[in-house]
Amino acid sequence: MLNFLFQRIITYWQKLFIFKFANQRRSISIVPIKFTGTFITGLCLSLLFAACTANNASNITSANNSTQSKASVVRIGYQKSAILLKSKGLLEKRLQPEGVSVEWNEFPAGPQLLEAMNVGSIDFGHTGESPPIFAQAADAAITYIAGIIPSPANSAILVPKNSDIKTVNDLKGKKIAFQKGSSAHYLLVQILEKNGLKYSDIQPIYLPPADARAAFVKGSIDAWSIWDPFYAAAEKSADARVLIDGTGVNKQGGYYLASRKFANQQPEIIKAILEEIQNTEQWSDKNRNEVAATLSPILGIDLETMQTSTNRRKFGIRPITQELITLQQEVADKFYELKLIPKAIDVKEAMLTPAQYAAFAPKNP
Repeated sequence: MLNFLFQRIITYWQKLFIFKFANQRRSISIVPIKFTGTFITGLCLSLLFAACTANNASNITSANNSTQSKASVVRIGYQKSAILLKSKGLLEKRLQPEGVSVEWNEFPAGPQLLEAMNVGSIDFGHTGESPPIFAQAADAAITYIAGIIPSPANSAILVPKNSDIKTVNDLKGKKIAFQKGSSAHYLLVQILEKNGLKYSDIQPIYLPPADARAAFVKGSIDAWSIWDPFYAAAEKSADARVLIDGTGVNKQGGYYLASRKFANQQPEIIKAILEEIQNTEQWSDKNRNEVAATLSPILGIDLETMQTSTNRRKFGIRPITQELITLQQEVADKFYELKLIPKAIDVKEAMLTPAQYAAFAPKNP
């Protein structure tokens, strides 16, 4: 085998010399050369070294070519509960000098937003704690960017005002609507278990917020697990009564997420986005009445309802920490236990490296 390799190398160099001089119409005769073992070994090592060097150079060139320049547009997915950044136009002002425009896309809930992210329609967005679990279980190429400060009181289980349902235990056997894979889904799971009920004790009705509200008003469901501002609007105009809210149960406020490709290639844009989000959140916490007045006409919700929603919300973002990872793993394990996702997942596989987080992580509030 070794002799065969040596012969192939010799033949290669012979052909190389013939080709090089053929175009110059020179005749060349190949004289058999007696190669010693030392020469052949050296020749082989030289060729192998040259090949490795060429491959490494090729890999480096490929890596350099794959390094993307700053994106010219960032596509952000949002929900009605987080529209203030868009309405103020601060991110556009921040990115415009760098030649980056912002494209906004509205979604009814987190699962639809992450589905769009997975197929490459958006680059960045936020959801509650549950949608990333379902997305990761479906092998979506998403990653966690930052955490959102929890607002336990801004989500609840609602029932009609004249309902016979007075306690959580009365939900047994009842039809409860919610967006599958949303924060409202996990809220319901937690509240049921805290009160000694199983998920199998209720009849889940999977509906996005708008359809769930219609079903609630029509009376075709018994209860509705939902978040603000839909929650506040239902209290005001859909004869809804709060059975229980997320106080003492909801420990997570959700997450900002990005496609893995965008996170790897555009850390500077992500840093700018998070800084503008944090600035907006800090301003909002100190100017709640103005927040409500700004959002009321945009969302088509009366000012009083918008004030209710705004006043029970906590503002702020936080870095991804081991505590958040542990909490998120509990969510994943629970949904797998209930057979609501097809496989067990490790949430750390959807996290970035510490160095990547350090490049853009928001400071603790």
